[in-house]
Amino acid sequence: MWLGPEEVLLAGALWVTERANPFFLLQRRRGHGKGGGLTGLLVGTLDVVLDSSARVAPYRILHQTQDSQVYWAVACGSSRKEITKHWEWLENNLLQTLSIFDNEEDITTFVKGKIHGIIAEENKNEQPQSEEDPGKFKEAELKMRKQFGMPEVEKLVNYYSCSYWKGRVPRQGWLYLTVNHLCFYSFLLGKEVTLVIQWVDVTQLEKNATLLFPECIKVNTRDSELYFSMFLNINETFKLMEQLANIAMRQLLDNESFLQDKSLPKPRKPLKNISALKRDLDARAKNECYRATFRLPKDECLDGHTDCTLWTPFNKTHIPGQMFVSNNYICFASRAEEACHLIIPLREVTIVEKADSSSVLPSPLSISTKSKMTFFFANLKDRDFLVQRISDFLQRTPSKKPCGTDREWKWNLADASCEEVPELPSSSPLAISPMSALGHRPVNFCAGEVPTASQGLLKLFRRNSEELSGPKGAKEKMKEESWNIHFFEYGRGMCMYRTAKTRELVQKGIPENLRGELWLLFSGAWNEMVTHPGYYADLVEKSMGKYNLATEEIERDLHRSMPEHPAFQNELGIAALRRVLTAYAFRNPTIGYCQAMNIVTSVLLLYCNEEEAFWLLVALCERMLPDYYNTRVVGALVDQGIFEELTREYLPQLSEKMQDLGVISTISLSWFLTLFLSVMPFESAVVIVDCFFYEGIKFILQVSLAILDANMEKLLKCCDEGEAMTILGRYLDNVVNRQSVSPPIPHLHALLTSGDDPPLEIDIFELIKTSYEKYSNLKADDIEQMRFKQRLKVIQSLEDTAKKSVVRAVSGDISFSIEELEELYVVFKAKYLMSCYWGNNRAAAAARRDQSLPYLEQYRIDMEQFRDLFISLTPWACGAHTPVLAGRMFRLLDENRDSLINFKEFVTGMSGMYHGDLTEKLKVLYKLHLPPALNPEETESALEATSYFTEDVTTEVSPFVSELDICLHCESQETQEDKGRRNENGPEKEEKGTSPQDYRYYLRMWAKEKESKKETIKDLPKMSQEQFIELCKTLYNMFSEDPVEQELYHAIATVASLLLRIGEVGKKFSNRPTRKSEDCKANNTQDPVSEEESPTSEQSQNSAVEQQPQADHEEKASIDAQPEKTQQENQTLGDVSGEGQGSPLQLLSDDETKDDMSMSSYSMVSTGSLQCEDIADDTVLVGCEGSSAAARYGSTIDTDWSISFEQILASMLTETALVNYFEKKVNILQKIKDQKKVERQFSSSSDYELSSVSG
Repeated sequence: MWLGPEEVLLAGALWVTERANPFFLLQRRRGHGKGGGLTGLLVGTLDVVLDSSARVAPYRILHQTQDSQVYWAVACGSSRKEITKHWEWLENNLLQTLSIFDNEEDITTFVKGKIHGIIAEENKNEQPQSEEDPGKFKEAELKMRKQFGMPEVEKLVNYYSCSYWKGRVPRQGWLYLTVNHLCFYSFLLGKEVTLVIQWVDVTQLEKNATLLFPECIKVNTRDSELYFSMFLNINETFKLMEQLANIAMRQLLDNESFLQDKSLPKPRKPLKNISALKRDLDARAKNECYRATFRLPKDECLDGHTDCTLWTPFNKTHIPGQMFVSNNYICFASRAEEACHLIIPLREVTIVEKADSSSVLPSPLSISTKSKMTFFFANLKDRDFLVQRISDFLQRTPSKKPCGTDREWKWNLADASCEEVPELPSSSPLAISPMSALGHRPVNFCAGEVPTASQGLLKLFRRNSEELSGPKGAKEKMKEESWNIHFFEYGRGMCMYRTAKTRELVQKGIPENLRGELWLLFSGAWNEMVTHPGYYADLVEKSMGKYNLATEEIERDLHRSMPEHPAFQNELGIAALRRVLTAYAFRNPTIGYCQAMNIVTSVLLLYCNEEEAFWLLVALCERMLPDYYNTRVVGALVDQGIFEELTREYLPQLSEKMQDLGVISTISLSWFLTLFLSVMPFESAVVIVDCFFYEGIKFILQVSLAILDANMEKLLKCCDEGEAMTILGRYLDNVVNRQSVSPPIPHLHALLTSGDDPPLEIDIFELIKTSYEKYSNLKADDIEQMRFKQRLKVIQSLEDTAKKSVVRAVSGDISFSIEELEELYVVFKAKYLMSCYWGNNRAAAAARRDQSLPYLEQYRIDMEQFRDLFISLTPWACGAHTPVLAGRMFRLLDENRDSLINFKEFVTGMSGMYHGDLTEKLKVLYKLHLPPALNPEETESALEATSYFTEDVTTEVSPFVSELDICLHCESQETQEDKGRRNENGPEKEEKGTSPQDYRYYLRMWAKEKESKKETIKDLPKMSQEQFIELCKTLYNMFSEDPVEQELYHAIATVASLLLRIGEVGKKFSNRPTRKSEDCKANNTQDPVSEEESPTSEQSQNSAVEQQPQADHEEKASIDAQPEKTQQENQTLGDVSGEGQGSPLQLLSDDETKDDMSMSSYSMVSTGSLQCEDIADDTVLVGCEGSSAAARYGSTIDTDWSISFEQILASMLTETALVNYFEKKVNILQKIKDQKKVERQFSSSSDYELSSVSG
């Protein structure tokens, strides 16, 4: 490439001049190419360590003048070819012009101007987006692609200088982190180290410090453990590695591949050496942290943040912290974790203004809201810019109709008669509307009040009002009063100041009248509900009457959802639960419905109306408990791993015991998935839910630890898992809430209470207080870090389980060993994943994976990927013919004709080539040359064969249809009937995924697969002459690289000649009926021969089969007796052709580009003198007559000629060379090993080849 002329002082240092003229030098870097010696080694090492551009461009051209000591670099190149092209251009276009100049300065000026002009012309045609990345970074990306053979679509995110520890020796080099791979390259004094690891293969990633490796990053895969150290900024590197591994895990989990955010704003200042991808990932990390901290919707993007102070009126102080601004929110977080959090939705903001600075409030900014609250921020560094950004966002904020107006109308309707309220939901899913906790009046959000959702089912089905007037009722009113005072001091609604005081009140239990309102606020569900008016109603309408697997499971579980509660003992509560769960299943089909969702949702409906319960469920499933409710409950397993880790840290003595008993994995899933609702009395568990919505998963973990701690002594004495479960079950059953005003609900775990002693009751508030006292030092950030570590472990463990399940499922029917199947599965899955990020159609490849399908069906590959695997793994290498054979094998294996094959189909094909005796292998080869494996385009009879594969089979005969086509059509009625049956089943297959018959369909399919259908060689159809010639071609190509090539050629030539004669003799035993079909009479064709349909009756076929072995024997005997059979065979062919069937035997070229009307491009051989060397792609077999070009259309193929599999097998067995070839054992594990090496062939040879080092 041309370079903007740069000054070079020492032209000879580390470079060798290869060409020179008065104005230019062409130089090569020492150590590159042949020779180099010790200097080359040192230079190579220096280039790698210092990340010199000479690694990418080891050639350069310098401009010089005779008297000047200064040189100018004008071009560089990665290969000799590239640099020579530039050199020749300079010689042809500039040398003559430069010789005219007298002044050397003018020469240099002219050259520099010319080079700049060339560069400008080249840049004109380049895409503008390529300039996003700085030049130095582009150079590094080029090195990465060259060094590791990566394609253009593989994007480099960042690269770092570090050391890789190989044994106890550190290798200094460069670590390249791409979207899908971790790569490392080092070259030290002739020792080259190259590592390429896919992120999807990483099982562990951690940063640690040991005596041997001071502050290093450890990367584990299933079969290796790598250590990298000596980073300039280890924290930044590790954070990026975590992000990229997380993206890979997300791809394995739900097929969500990485898409770069193109809308990312460009930085105000150019960032040195930072790629657009790195900026994108940094922005994602900040966005995720921002959304998690303030519980904001998933699509909220952080615009920026700045240090400031917030004036808090409740304690009259300035609290230092950070202000965060995004598209729809202004948030504040204090530096001290619990001091103050604030969320101001821009939809609530009325005024943003710069207040007057003072010593108390320097550079203040005041923000007023519709709820008459004003917030003062001070000590802002760039106040003017901040105000401008907020103003821009305010202008974009849609002016929504205040939600209070809509709700007011609904409440007036509901308030008409209290007795009628329970009837409303039956007519409208949204008829129950929330009221203010302060009185039975309409809610007006603009006045600063928030819906309290007190029209939840609990309000409607309260049976016992005595509790409300007793001491419990008084306690409840005191709680309400405490919250009202808090609202007065700290504000109410989304803009409330959230402080340590708020947490204290939550720990004491939220009053029932306020529970729904505060759950909505603390979870962030309120924001999504307000910004999506009418969304839930639309979903309910769309999902009404729809039926699928999720709705079937929902119906099954509806009456199991808190059956002990009166709200769910009638159709009102059941109908509300059905609508909410069904609406969510339609919103998020990836999750659909998972057990435990019904229990959680039923509790949400007790305190909220349907719409609010729906949005709380959205917040739970998609933000607060990510991946909990998918088919494999990955999120719950991840948090279970965290719980085990925390138990080891805080309760080491108990941890070992629990691990031995295997209890943690059993208990934690039910605790976490239902938030203790299924294992604790309802009145107590709901207090846990209060704290969970405020604190998140951190609170569930600390309560779980407190429960184990409280039962430590008993658990340590346990002998088995059952005893430990009983102890914990009894403990949880007796956690009581003495302050609850709701009537006690019988708890399902009451049966666990045993013995004569009265159970010891545990107060829920005491348990919560203990959990905060002992384990409050748990931090949300630490938990997120632990979640990442456990996610790697869990997902890779699930992938291993999937692999074992698939291998176990197919091992019974396949001859490969378990080890071989596991290795094949790894290769198969890797090929699929590679297509997701490197293929031509990445989106389609990703869409092919359906998580709801059985493991065996989840990874499926298409023709292109299968071809790559076949070429690298097949024992039948056929040179240039191998891709053709791969295509045939794919069509043979693709039984359902969806152009995709699963792992079982793949290994079935491989097993046919690797295992079994000669007969089994020949059977596979034989099938590869019959329809459907043999493509119509690959044979002469393309026109008719195409219609043979369609549903609508017509008997109309074209003048261009050969007799073979008709014969094929008639002789394969059974095949067509099978296909017809497949087509009849087609609609049923299309309904897959839309009806509850999915699993029944798969059960039937598996049952069919399990049926033993042993195919015999008698079941195989006969092979036509064309198909036989294709088989001969394949065998010829297959033997071309074998050590005993000549023997095999001789053997196959003998067998082919023998079989051709057997086919001729076989014709004499077939009694062909000369009946013409009615369709043929109606459509008289130009060629009288092709009019005749020649279906062979079953009787004649059977007689032929019986007599053919005898014919085979006679032919063999005659060959042994008469070596000069060739001449007689020619005579026989002549005689046969004279009987009215005289069509020359032709073998069509596979090359469709040849002229169809001409035979001049074909070589002619007689069938009698057929040698395998002659069977090339352009060979035509001819008999005695019919050599005109026109004869090609019409009856050019001898349609009566056919051969059976038994005859081919018997002939093959006579040749020892052929028997040895097919019975030769090939080690597939070695093939897989070789395939992995070749999988990433370097696009060009290494910069420093070892051969060059030896010199």
